Amino acid sequence: MKRFAVLAAILTAVTAPLLAGDSGFIRVDEDAKAARLQTGITRYAKDGATVDLIGAVHIGDKTYYEALNQRFTKYEVVLFEMIGGEQINAAPVPAADAAPRRPHPLAVLYGAIANGLALTGQVDHIDYTAKNFLHADLTAREFAEKQDERGESLFSFALQSKGGAKSPDTLRLAYGLLARRPDHLKLSIIHTLGAGDDQVAALAGDNVVIGDRNVRCLEVLSRELAAGRKNVGIFYGAAHFPDMERRLLEQGFTRTDHQWLTAWNVLKPIHKPAAPVPSPH
Repeated sequence: MKRFAVLAAILTAVTAPLLAGDSGFIRVDEDAKAARLQTGITRYAKDGATVDLIGAVHIGDKTYYEALNQRFTKYEVVLFEMIGGEQINAAPVPAADAAPRRPHPLAVLYGAIANGLALTGQVDHIDYTAKNFLHADLTAREFAEKQDERGESLFSFALQSKGGAKSPDTLRLAYGLLARRPDHLKLSIIHTLGAGDDQVAALAGDNVVIGDRNVRCLEVLSRELAAGRKNVGIFYGAAHFPDMERRLLEQGFTRTDHQWLTAWNVLKPIHKPAAPVPSPH
């Protein structure tokens, strides 16, 4: 059982910091048949312009990412998060001249988790090369330098963010791993990911992972609005949005609309009712 508790801790530490938000940006909608992890799309308005905060989870159902790709076509510009993603739309280097690229360890880990949960990765299905996509994040060098300055690391940040989080269902996690049942694995952690109020309190503030990256994103937003953009989407992890909303409201934006998209749709096991006990009479 200790082994499964460790696995649960690793899985939560990797996913929760980049998935968690408060009830306004990520939630679990549940009934007797299914549990749905949902991310919000929240609209803000100011001076005739609208800005949508479009919550993201880094692993989800393929249909979720397909719906997002369709929605992105409606914006003049979509500001996206990706540390080092400033080169994503650069001219390709000829294969003969290109240095071999190793995948980032975090990307490899996300891929393994997505496979284990029968989900798909965000970077595999979102079209970051779309003409209206604009990088609005730190460069890889800036991120590393800022973390060095603050003495931060992704691992220490993940551990810090777990304070107050609801623990995964270890028994269900164990069964899911042993029986290779992705539905049980997802049900074991879905509430940990959806109940992020306490985690967000730890995430927001003077740090690189949330604070500094949000500052950069809103700098790009200000530049685009000054250039005359009137319909802007911001596609960032849902954990960024409590802090980002606060900054938008301080700048005079007003929250005007909100809706939910389902990122995980997890069907629950069907339990047959117990047979009635015969009456002794």
